[in-house]
Amino acid sequence: MLVDPRDSLLSSYDYELSADLIAQEPAEPRHKARMMMLSKGKRTGVINSSHLRVWDLLKELRSGDLLVMNNTRVLKARLKVRLQSGSLAELFLLEPLGGGDWLCLAKPAKRMRPGDYLSLASSEQDHISLKIIGKDNSTGGRIVHFPPCFSDREKIESFLCQYGETPLPPYIHSNDLRDEDRYQTRYATCPGAVAAPTAGLHLSDELLARLSSHGVDKAFVTLHVGIGTFRPLEEENLKDLRLHREWVEVKQEVVSAIDACRTRGGRVIAVGTTTVRSLEASFLAGNGCLKSYKGEVDLVIKPGYKFGVIDGLLTNFHLPKSSLLLLVSALIGRGKLLHFYREALAEKYRFFSYGDAMFITPEAILPDSRI
Repeated sequence: MLVDPRDSLLSSYDYELSADLIAQEPAEPRHKARMMMLSKGKRTGVINSSHLRVWDLLKELRSGDLLVMNNTRVLKARLKVRLQSGSLAELFLLEPLGGGDWLCLAKPAKRMRPGDYLSLASSEQDHISLKIIGKDNSTGGRIVHFPPCFSDREKIESFLCQYGETPLPPYIHSNDLRDEDRYQTRYATCPGAVAAPTAGLHLSDELLARLSSHGVDKAFVTLHVGIGTFRPLEEENLKDLRLHREWVEVKQEVVSAIDACRTRGGRVIAVGTTTVRSLEASFLAGNGCLKSYKGEVDLVIKPGYKFGVIDGLLTNFHLPKSSLLLLVSALIGRGKLLHFYREALAEKYRFFSYGDAMFITPEAILPDSRI
C-alpha cells in the first residue's frame, strides 16, 4: 500500500465551510435528515455517492446486519456559579477524579484560585458551596470539590438536572429547551458524556423499530464523549499524535452479538466515530480479538490504521482538522473523503452535530484498511 506523506500533515485535513451550512437545529423528525451514501458502482467498481434520507437505511441495511450504537447520555454539565466577590462565573464538568473531586473547565479561570469557594444555587434549591482545590495543567481547568456523595457520573446526574444546563457545542447558537431532548439519542441510558454521540441523533424510535422488524439487530457500547473529541488538533505533524482519554465499556453481550452477526453472514455497522473507537480499542486490548473491556482508551485512528471489527459506518460531517476527520479518512482515504466533502458543500448538506449524515457502506471501505 502506497503511503501519501500528506496524510501525516494536519493541514491536509482542512476545508472551507460557510457558516450558513453549520446546522443550528436538528431535522424533524430525526430520520428526515439527509444522508450521503457512499457505495461501489456494480459495473464500474468506482466509489460514488447517492443522496438519500436517513430513513432510507431501511432499504440499505439487510436482515442479519448489526447496528452498534453508543448509549452514553449527556449530562447537564454546564453550571452557573458565583465567585466570592459576588460575580457570576461558569464551570463545565469534564470527569470525576474520585471522592467528590471533579475536573472542570472554568470561566474565567484566572479568577478561580485554589482555596476559593464558589456558591451554587437554583431558585428552587438550597445553596451549595464548592471548593477549588487545584489546577490541571493539561486542560487549564480547575479541580473542584463537590459534596462527596457526587462521586461519579451516575450519582451526580440528579444534581446536575437541578442546577446544570445542557452543554451544546459553541457553534450552535440556539437556547431552546427542546435541545435537552434533541441533544440526546433515543437510547441514551448511561449518564456521563459532555457532548452527544451525534450520528445517533438521526435514529428515531420509529426507524429503530422498523429496522428491528426487518431483521437488523442492535447492540450498545458506552463511551462517555469528552469535550476533546470535537476540538481541532494543533500539531502539524500527525505521526506522533496523542489524543484525550475517554471512558469506555464494551460488554460481553456486545462481543456475543458481533460473533453471532459474523456467523450469520451479517455486517457490523457502527453508528458514530465513538462507537468505532470503543470497538477498535477493545479489539486491540484483546490482542487482536474482540473481548469485553471497561476502562479508559486513548486510541488514535488515522490513515494507515487497520480495522479489526467494523464493516461500515454511519457518521456526520465533521470539523476541519479534527481527530474525527482522521478516523473517517482511515476508512476510505483522505483524498476520497475530502472529495465527497466538497460534493456535500456544493449540495448544501448541513454540517456538525445537528447536521446531516454520511453512510459509508462496507464496499466503499478501503480493502487495505482491514486486518
